[in-house]
Amino acid sequence: MAYTALDVKALRDKTGLGMMDCKKALEESDGDIDKAISYLRKRGLAASASKASRIASEGIVESYIHPGGRVGVLIELNCETDFVARTDNFKRLVHEVAMHIAAHDPAPRFVTKDEVTKSFLDREREIVMEQALATGKPANVVERIVEGKMNKIFEEVCLLEQKFIMNDDVTVAQYLSIKTAEIGERLSIRRFTKYILGEGLEKRKEDFAAEVSAQYVSK
Repeated sequence: MAYTALDVKALRDKTGLGMMDCKKALEESDGDIDKAISYLRKRGLAASASKASRIASEGIVESYIHPGGRVGVLIELNCETDFVARTDNFKRLVHEVAMHIAAHDPAPRFVTKDEVTKSFLDREREIVMEQALATGKPANVVERIVEGKMNKIFEEVCLLEQKFIMNDDVTVAQYLSIKTAEIGERLSIRRFTKYILGEGLEKRKEDFAAEVSAQYVSK
């Protein structure tokens, strides 16, 4: 069963979730809105939507140093109450997200799509356009190539759009929504910084993603 843009809007109105989450739910549910809502609830997403307007001003600042001391991450993750901020479940979540940032190469530069600056997008579009033109393909094909690559940019540079390193079936945003439903408070990533030893200097490339994943599994 196919779904329409109106179905996506209806599902977004009912759940408060983003377009991509709603499209995925409708695809998995053959366009049936009720089944799509059930699908989202099973994944913990719909339950978190009702908490989206609540204020998350508590939380913790976590530092993660990868074994060997070559990569470090500083991250602030917020919740609604100091009580939740002190729980092991919340602390583990913050640690997991910090490990994701440490493992992801290239490192994310922004938390959300809204933070991506126009100057950054303009610069990336210029680079992508030059690459596409170099293929010698017709103008209409070049435009499609550029649009496709620009859409991928957000997955590369926005933390919430990336596949979660501990579970690549979900994005970081979806994992955060699942934990929001589990913990019972609104959760949000405010900011982060990744430090790489000797960044900008020529050096041997490390497979930090494999190392962090192995460390996570061993726990």
